[in-house]
Amino acid sequence: MVRQARVLAQATSDLVNAMRSDAEAEVDVDNSKKLLAAAKLLADATARMVEAAKGAAAYPENEDQQQRLREAAEGLRVATNAAAQNAIKKKLVNRLEIAAKQAAAAATQTIAAAQNAAASNKNTVSHQQLVHSCKAVADSIPQLVQGMRSSQAQPEELGAQLVLIMASQSFLQPGSKMVTSAKSAVPTVADQAAAMQLGQCAKNLATCLAELRTATQKAHEACGPLEIDSALKTVQTLKSELQDAKMSVIDGQLKPLPGETLERCAQDLGSTSKAVGSSMAQLLTCAAQGNEHYTGVAARETAQALRTLAQAARGVAASTKEPQAAAAMLDSAQCVMEGSAMLIHEAHQALVHPGDAESQQRLAQVAKAVSHSLNNCVNCLPGQKDVDMALRSIGEASKKLLVDILPPCSKTFQEAQTDLNHTAAELNHSAGEVVHSSRGTSSQLAAASGKFSQDFDEFLDAGIEMAGHTQEDQIQVIGNLKNISMASSKLLLAAKSLSVDPGAANAKNLLAVAARAVTESINQLITLCTQQAAGQKECDNALRELEAVRGLLDNPNEPVNELSYFRLFFVHVSLPQVLGESMAGISQHCKTGDVVAFGESVGVASKALCGLTEAAGQASYLVGVSDPNSQSGHEGLVDPIQFARAHQAIQMACQNLVDPASSPSQVLSAATIVAKHTSALCNACRLASSKTSNPVARRQFVQSAKEVANTTANLVKTIKALDGDFSEENRNRCRIATTPLLEAVENLSTFANNPEFASIPAQISNEGSAAQEPIVRSARSMLDSSTYLLETARSLVLNPKDPPTWSILAGHSRTVSDSIKSLITSIRDKAPGQRECDYSIDNINKCIRDIEQASLAAVGQTLPCRDDISMEALQEQLTSSVQEIGHLIDPVSTAARGEAAQLGHKVTQLASYFDPLIVASVGLASKLQDHQQQMTILDQTKTLSESALQMLYAAKEGGGNPKASHTHDAISEAAQLMKEAVDDIMVTLNEAASEVGMVGGMVESILDEGTPPEPEGSFVDYQTTMVKFSKAIAITAQEMMTKSVTCPEELGGLASQVTVDYGQLAHQGRLAAATAEPEEVGFQIRTRVQELGHGCIYLVQKAGALQLSPTDSFSKRELIECARAVTEKVSLVLSALQAGNKGTQACITAASAVSGIIADLDTTIMFASAGTLNPENEESFADHRESILKTAKALVEDTKLLVAGAASSQEKLAHAAQSSAKTITQLTEVVKLGATSMGSEDPETQVVLINAVRDVAKALAELIGATKCAAGKPADDPSMYQLKSAAKVMVTNVTSLLKTVKAVEDEATRGTRALEATIECIKQELTVFQSKDVPDKSTTPEEFIRMTKGITIATAKAVAAGNSAQQEDVIATANLSRKAISDMLTTCKQAAHHPEVGEELRSRALQYGSECTNGYINLLEQVLQVLQKPTLEQKQQLAIHSKHVAACVTELVQTAEAMKGSECVDPEDPTVIAETELLGAAASIEAAAKKLEQLKPRANWILVLLLACNAPPPPFSIPLPVLPVIVSSTFCLFDMKDCIFRLPQF
Repeated sequence: MVRQARVLAQATSDLVNAMRSDAEAEVDVDNSKKLLAAAKLLADATARMVEAAKGAAAYPENEDQQQRLREAAEGLRVATNAAAQNAIKKKLVNRLEIAAKQAAAAATQTIAAAQNAAASNKNTVSHQQLVHSCKAVADSIPQLVQGMRSSQAQPEELGAQLVLIMASQSFLQPGSKMVTSAKSAVPTVADQAAAMQLGQCAKNLATCLAELRTATQKAHEACGPLEIDSALKTVQTLKSELQDAKMSVIDGQLKPLPGETLERCAQDLGSTSKAVGSSMAQLLTCAAQGNEHYTGVAARETAQALRTLAQAARGVAASTKEPQAAAAMLDSAQCVMEGSAMLIHEAHQALVHPGDAESQQRLAQVAKAVSHSLNNCVNCLPGQKDVDMALRSIGEASKKLLVDILPPCSKTFQEAQTDLNHTAAELNHSAGEVVHSSRGTSSQLAAASGKFSQDFDEFLDAGIEMAGHTQEDQIQVIGNLKNISMASSKLLLAAKSLSVDPGAANAKNLLAVAARAVTESINQLITLCTQQAAGQKECDNALRELEAVRGLLDNPNEPVNELSYFRLFFVHVSLPQVLGESMAGISQHCKTGDVVAFGESVGVASKALCGLTEAAGQASYLVGVSDPNSQSGHEGLVDPIQFARAHQAIQMACQNLVDPASSPSQVLSAATIVAKHTSALCNACRLASSKTSNPVARRQFVQSAKEVANTTANLVKTIKALDGDFSEENRNRCRIATTPLLEAVENLSTFANNPEFASIPAQISNEGSAAQEPIVRSARSMLDSSTYLLETARSLVLNPKDPPTWSILAGHSRTVSDSIKSLITSIRDKAPGQRECDYSIDNINKCIRDIEQASLAAVGQTLPCRDDISMEALQEQLTSSVQEIGHLIDPVSTAARGEAAQLGHKVTQLASYFDPLIVASVGLASKLQDHQQQMTILDQTKTLSESALQMLYAAKEGGGNPKASHTHDAISEAAQLMKEAVDDIMVTLNEAASEVGMVGGMVESILDEGTPPEPEGSFVDYQTTMVKFSKAIAITAQEMMTKSVTCPEELGGLASQVTVDYGQLAHQGRLAAATAEPEEVGFQIRTRVQELGHGCIYLVQKAGALQLSPTDSFSKRELIECARAVTEKVSLVLSALQAGNKGTQACITAASAVSGIIADLDTTIMFASAGTLNPENEESFADHRESILKTAKALVEDTKLLVAGAASSQEKLAHAAQSSAKTITQLTEVVKLGATSMGSEDPETQVVLINAVRDVAKALAELIGATKCAAGKPADDPSMYQLKSAAKVMVTNVTSLLKTVKAVEDEATRGTRALEATIECIKQELTVFQSKDVPDKSTTPEEFIRMTKGITIATAKAVAAGNSAQQEDVIATANLSRKAISDMLTTCKQAAHHPEVGEELRSRALQYGSECTNGYINLLEQVLQVLQKPTLEQKQQLAIHSKHVAACVTELVQTAEAMKGSECVDPEDPTVIAETELLGAAASIEAAAKKLEQLKPRANWILVLLLACNAPPPPFSIPLPVLPVIVSSTFCLFDMKDCIFRLPQF
């Protein structure tokens, strides 16, 4: 740190001098003053840093001084950024310009390659996706290029720089999608040259996008704070442009631009108005939360949406023939711009004064004004005025219902009834016309809405006339008329909304529901008022209902409801039975003249027919969407259809709640609906908050869910009171409580309408529409014949003696029955995915036959070699095919379990990659010279194909039916087998590629960001894993530096390891960034991990280049530089993680330090056991006893602080972790000195003492880990209980150490104390063994059997020690028992969790391991009893316990033998012993060598050993912890030479 501080001080001194020189040469006085002021700040920060560095140099062990130096360095960094801000900004913008230019060029090349490959692409789905993504990128390239040129032309203009940043950010998403689409399409392109070109262009584009992403982030950091000002300036400019357009209207000079039409511009304006409202809602949220970064982003998005709105408003005005209407449109748009400018200004003020209530209130008021202006702007659209006039007309007419006394009747009852029926029919017909015209032109909607308002006025007059004749039910009649008025208004509003934005989610269905509501309201009034002949009004009502649902069958390209396909099939099976019974009832009751029953049967039949029609509409939609040629939709963050339906349902339920005519059952039903939909909204918000990476959106969703939940709770309280007493006061309270709920739901719906959150709807192809036709045709036939049947029954009930009419009724009944049968058959035959599954199964069966033929040819050495393509190209094709198959496993599995509409798409897509897979696999095998490699590739390809075939059979059986749970296990198992097959073949390909220096696949893996995962753990969990993989990358990079000189051919494997480690790091990094608080830390983690990824790419590329030319010194130098850069970037990642949670990072560091201490103690125990731990001077244990006791007590205090730190701040936790690590270091040192002072004459006592402190260190490591996991968790979290348990173990072990220290010099008790400590240690080891944690590595059964022998020896030793009752024998037994049991438990768990060990054997091994350990604990406790009371009976118990241990060992050995299976190896075989020892020694020497490579020179004392081996002196020294490994391994080799040369084969 001090050395780097000196370097930093010199660099900043040079910068200060340069700034002063520039200031003296500057002509502008203001700029000169700014430079001098910045230089002064920088000089002051440098001086503070130098002082802190001096303090750290004087006291290198003082952590406070180190912390001061860190803080001073951070202050200097901030000052340097401030001083060099303009230069840094200029450099970053320049880098962004270059990156944008390269990205635009790479995208253009990729589009050209995609067009070239289109002719030979055999997969329609991948081709459509590629075309769609290319179109989106082609639309974005001009904006990117224009932004780049504007920035280059105006380098000092902030606005131009922000335009470039916006264009770059907008380009990233479509660019990434195009890369994904291009990679998916490469395997399915038949033309090899076109496929290679497309693949290479996609890789180049991915690299350019990665650079563009990094450059954009850094440029945004430098220029981002000024986004709000830029957005405000943009809005003001738009306002001026609209004013100029208005002047052109007055002069008659405003003309539409090319391509602008009235209808198109009107739709653009309508859809953009929603985007403006949503972006403004996000702007309000960001400003209220005080988040400057996301407020700037929201302001920018608002400005962009307003730009589109202004263009659309100008287009509408230019296309409008009436100057007044054009001027009104531009005026309203100007009002929107003016209000938006005020809103952005107030948002800026809210950021300046966070928490200011007055500022927040002004912000809300301005937002409401802007929303009103937006509505006015939309209302100026052609056709909208007429709808508004119709709405006003309905409102005015409805005032007639508010009078206290109705006007006198002017018609007879019969005339009034006839008039009401006639006007009802006209109004119902007009409602259908409104629905139809809303999809047409604005003039058609205007005419239909005018006609509807006129018919409504006539119907209302007829209804009031009829109310005058029904004195008894007059209040109910008036209530029904009010309901019709409300339903009519909703119909016009829904039609207006659909005409403005035809693509709005669920708009079509909302309109259909509104039309049906009008029909149902009319039917209720007719039923109440009219007194027709028997059964007439029921038939009329049914006919109106059937007419209302007929529109659901017109172009069913939207979901009608939320039912799945299999649920729909159940509906189509159950409802026909109800319909058949009601049809039979109609016929029967006509014959018997039972008019009441006839009417009931007609009503039941109508409901069944409407349900069947609705289900048929939904089924036809799902069939069309599931067709492979249709474009499947993509799920967004939220489902806007769900929000729209919930909003409408809650509105209707609240109206029913406050309706005076609602009965208690209706109130409870409405309350249930409210609770159901608000709960669904809250769950949707919770899921959205967990998925989004935008912290502002996350908080807003959580806050919205809270508001909805709280307002719902308040409403439920008032409903309970209303249910108890239906008084006017309670009803009024209920009415008041609905208002905040409706506002909360409205605000949530507005916020969720953000295009960023929206899903992409499915696009039904022509083939999909053709597949829909049988269902739609059958449903229409059903409706037509049902209509004729009801009309016939209507006349027949009046004249049941008419035989011809009965004949007609029977004919219509047969037609209805036939059409329903046809409908059910069509739905069953069109079940989504079944046909595609059959086609895909046939295709993969063919592929398996082809690969079998190739395997037979390879076995016979007759496989023809492909000469038309290189081996590298074949390997890339095979890799891309396998990767795409791997990406589709989970989507196919998910679709097969519950998404029938997606099943056909996914299985077709999956099967399409097997043809290129087989071609590439056979081609690659034909080029391999090694027969074994040939067979491996072909066998693994066949395995993958067979597992895919099993997956398809399971998927076909599941069919996407969530109720078919019996198939879900088979689907999951098949998916797992496929994943394993993909992993196997990818490992083989990567190994083959790394051997020859092909690194393209590795680079691609590093660039692949994958699907953002959903966080399931805490930041601490991800932080720990990231530290692990970061250090692994740094170690591998250092090893690559060494291997580049000594062994370049091994660089491929190391590069592959870097790729794997970075993939894990990037995955954990996305999770850590999503869970980090504050969000700046998450952004920093994400950025630095991406930078490390770029460094890893360069390192892997240089490794590949060096493998191809191992003697190239320039490549070696480049690789070393890249490795150093990777190491530096690893340190940046670690510092970003440390900034996230200082306390948990300190815990990780402390745990690593304690782990090193434990390894050092193991080394010391090895020296002590060998009798080589001698004191350096004449000293006794008494000289160290007090130091040990004092340090142990200090460690106890640190333990208390550590446990308390889990619930306190990160700073306190960090201090406690650092302090505990420091104290345990001191404790181990004084204990080692104490053990050394006892002399090597008593090695067993030395080992007892060192084991005691080792137990303390191990317990501390567990405690630090538990503290890290429990940090910031609530008191009732399970991790808190683990923390308490770890703290108890820690206190127990410290107490044991203190007792051991006191007993060491007492020869009469130290053996007993050692045995007690061993028993406690074994119990703790057994607890760890019985936990559910899976070990990091596995071991072989042979190793397991070897370790059980130590138990046998230790058991004999324990029995002997019990019989002799000598303290020396007891101490030796304690030390041996500790090691034997620990080794057995470790290898038992590792062997049991070997991948090839079954569940039954695993359970047996773990069971007998626990039984053996418990038996051994009982044996040691019996030895203790013998020591305390050495009677004959007690000694006889030793044999019983030893036999039990021996029996358990026998069971363990038998279990291990069963694990080996048929490959049985005798561990007593001298060959096996020699091989095991050789491998162990070689591994130990290799591990020691790796450690030596990372060490710096220091004093050396092992030269004697090396010289004895005739080895030259090494250029490095060997530290103490590594020596025992080398010494023991070397001696092991020396000792084994005699054994080796005695073997028969030697």
